[in-house]
Amino acid sequence: EVQLVESGGGLVQAGGSLRLSCAASGFTFDDYSIGWFRQAPGRAREGVSCFSSSDGSTWYDDSVKGRFTISSDNAKNTMYLQMNNLKPEDTAVYYCAAAPGPYGRSWTLFYYGMDRWGKGTLVTVSS
Repeated sequence: EVQLVESGGGLVQAGGSLRLSCAASGFTFDDYSIGWFRQAPGRAREGVSCFSSSDGSTWYDDSVKGRFTISSDNAKNTMYLQMNNLKPEDTAVYYCAAAPGPYGRSWTLFYYGMDRWGKGTLVTVSS
């Protein structure tokens, strides 16, 4: 069974950094694309980043380019989201997700392909 568990969220001041982790089981990153999305209360889901190790394709939302970096340790079946220079508008629950295919080049492809995601971890950025 495919399972994803996020960790690493917390409270941080604007300009600070956090690294989120996602432990995966039931699949390998060689066969799946991986990604992160976020959701603030009362707001729609917002894609953050996605990646496919099979072809090396990566996508970032314009709001996080230059500040966030997605990565994975395939041997440990763990993905990460390094978040630097955090802003109050980054406050949200962050979810990791997986899609069975090489969909890291496009958020649209990843979003419609993803079939599992975790329960989320809360990131709060104070001004």
